Amino acid sequence: MQYINFILDPRNNYLEQTLEYLRLCGVAIVAAIVIGVVLGALVSRNALLAFLAINLSGLMRAIPIIAVLFIFVPIFGLGFLPAIIALIVLGIPPILINTYTGIRGIDPATIDAAKGMGMTTWQIVTRIQAPLVTPLVLAGIRTSAVQIIATATLAAEIGARGYGDYIVDGLSVFNYTELIVGAVSVAVLAMLVEVFMSWVQRRLTPEGLRVQEQAVTAKA
Repeated sequence: MQYINFILDPRNNYLEQTLEYLRLCGVAIVAAIVIGVVLGALVSRNALLAFLAINLSGLMRAIPIIAVLFIFVPIFGLGFLPAIIALIVLGIPPILINTYTGIRGIDPATIDAAKGMGMTTWQIVTRIQAPLVTPLVLAGIRTSAVQIIATATLAAEIGARGYGDYIVDGLSVFNYTELIVGAVSVAVLAMLVEVFMSWVQRRLTPEGLRVQEQAVTAKA
């Protein structure tokens, strides 16, 4: 009951902190999706750009997020903005790499056959490429979203609000109730997003690809 009482106590601003955390994560996820998909599609047309983008993405993932957070503080100050930028940087690589991999993985013979049938470029993109690439892109978005949600707690170290406040404050004053409420809230949100994105990915996967995946699984 102590955890429920903590959440219901108006002095702890649980609803406000939840909305702030959702805003922080939501903006970062949407921005990472837009940038990651656009960059992934652009670099797929050029081998040199693809090489640079993929290796840079790997380098970005190797940098500790806490370092990225503090890098932007001298430029943008404390609070929401540097936290958003750092989380976007964290979220772009999985989406970019999966978008690039999905586009490059399409059999050129499929595109040639579509052109032979008289399909326009727009029809090829929307009716052939998009359905084939979407499942892999969604897998990247799912990974990115969960990473952002799980990592956004560190943004409390530079003044961004949300569940991270509970974790930081709980650790500093040894208030384990506050600490557990913050940690469990983040874990529940991450699991909900993981389940939702898994459902979306399955729903948007073409039936033929589902059958193929099931056949591969059965053989394994």
